[in-house]
Amino acid sequence: MFPRLIKTTGGARRRLGASAAIASLATGLGLGSLGLGVLGLSSAAQADDYPDHAIEFIVPWSPGGGSDSLMRVISNAAEQYLGQPLPVINMPGVSGTLGLKALAQKDPDGYTLGQVHEGLMAAHATGLTPLDWDDFQPIASLASSPQYLVVNADSGWETFADFAAYAKANPGKVRFGATLGGIPHVHGAMIEDAIGASFRYVGYEGTGARIRGLVGGHIDAAIGDISSSLGFVDNGDLRFLAVGTPQRPAQTPDVPTFKELGYDTLKLSINRGIVAPKGIDPAKVQTLAADFEAMSKDPAFVDKMHALGAEVDFMGPTAYADYLAEVDATVQRLSGKLAR
Repeated sequence: MFPRLIKTTGGARRRLGASAAIASLATGLGLGSLGLGVLGLSSAAQADDYPDHAIEFIVPWSPGGGSDSLMRVISNAAEQYLGQPLPVINMPGVSGTLGLKALAQKDPDGYTLGQVHEGLMAAHATGLTPLDWDDFQPIASLASSPQYLVVNADSGWETFADFAAYAKANPGKVRFGATLGGIPHVHGAMIEDAIGASFRYVGYEGTGARIRGLVGGHIDAAIGDISSSLGFVDNGDLRFLAVGTPQRPAQTPDVPTFKELGYDTLKLSINRGIVAPKGIDPAKVQTLAADFEAMSKDPAFVDKMHALGAEVDFMGPTAYADYLAEVDATVQRLSGKLAR
């Protein structure tokens, strides 16, 4: 009815329910002695004060990895905006699907959230899990990690055009490192599809392992990111040929985007977002989304994400759902390539 927000000393905010707001209004009008009953407030009309206690945050990956590190930055910053703690609960296993299975079974009361990225759709397409993105309610996407096509600096491929020409002329010769059946495999398949080539995939568990394999000359190309690869690029071991973001990231201004090279469909990034169990109250979805959007504009939060090699690219519930649906369609279209 008459909601208002109170800023606390730490910058956090808590929502005053309808009864408290109306009591304040009554006092201001000199009606305090008349009581709330005069204003006709029933208990059913009182607004929920959400959230009024901590919200569990399931991160379906092991501590110390890329997703965990970024989600802990979100967890640490969120309390200032949600007004309640957002403690991380690590539930690793089965390529991130074990924790999401647990999330799907939680009560949709708004007090359990979870983290997803594009790997969920790949896991669904390859039969690793029956769950897909639309088994959850998207809340917001916050952390976007630009993905690069990376090659060994001794490869002789100075540009993406060099790489594409060789790959097309030599089917199956390019040894491409990927997490088989995962989103790096999807990104490799997207490049294959765009240039009309065929790679020979070599499986690695995790980005760090395949980048080390690339440095060692065990593979010819891979998908990498700032945190795993920039140091090797700077010291001359590796070379970025292209990046899958719409604009060139500030950290790599000399690396062209696939888009500017004429490949508009090659949108390669890992967008780590937040979802809730399906059936959550839409009002709670909007509350969470508004708070996360405010957090996404905090310079201190943005700086911490940049330090981990991620961009802050906020998407609210609708935009995030549209993005996930688009990724899912691409993954399904290329699912035949993931089986090799």
